[in-house]
Amino acid sequence: MRKLIFNWGDPMDANGAECYRRFLDGDNDGMVELIRGYKDGLILYLNGFVGNIHTAEDLMEETFVKLVVKKPKFSEKFSFKTWLYTIARNAALDWLRRNSKKSDTPVDELELADKENLELSYIKEEQKIMVHHALANLKAEYRQVLYLSFFEELSNEETAAVMHKSKRQVENLLYRAKKSLKNELEKEGFTYEGL
Repeated sequence: MRKLIFNWGDPMDANGAECYRRFLDGDNDGMVELIRGYKDGLILYLNGFVGNIHTAEDLMEETFVKLVVKKPKFSEKFSFKTWLYTIARNAALDWLRRNSKKSDTPVDELELADKENLELSYIKEEQKIMVHHALANLKAEYRQVLYLSFFEELSNEETAAVMHKSKRQVENLLYRAKKSLKNELEKEGFTYEGL
């Protein structure tokens, strides 16, 4: 079995809370460091919700604007990354609620060009394309739990906090998501023994 490893690492998480504290104390460079460290991961995560990279970028910006304007308190119950992704998730859910009834144009038509460009730009190997398509066919909740667990490398407890679920619910959801991903990959003629 060949395993896809997306190791973006997270050197920022150790410093995330410290950068935010510095920002709250008046050091704007703290916020600049936070944005540099987390923006790309947030965009990819939010794109899983809204299915449009431009909207995901806007929501990422909205997430950081909330930090700058409202200056919410970070409680350190979970990692800074977990806290930040929870704020981003809430922004995405608010956006989905606001826009669910507004659009008469099918989402597929609006985003076809974006999806094709993303695939050509970011996913070049056939195996990655199959995984990408298989993930796109999963329920949103499955995509979210797989993304947080594998791409962002959050623990089940941290994933549960972001998704507003219990740790046990996340474990069950992750099991079902892996099974569903495996089935999707097999439909496309790809076997993934490790899922």
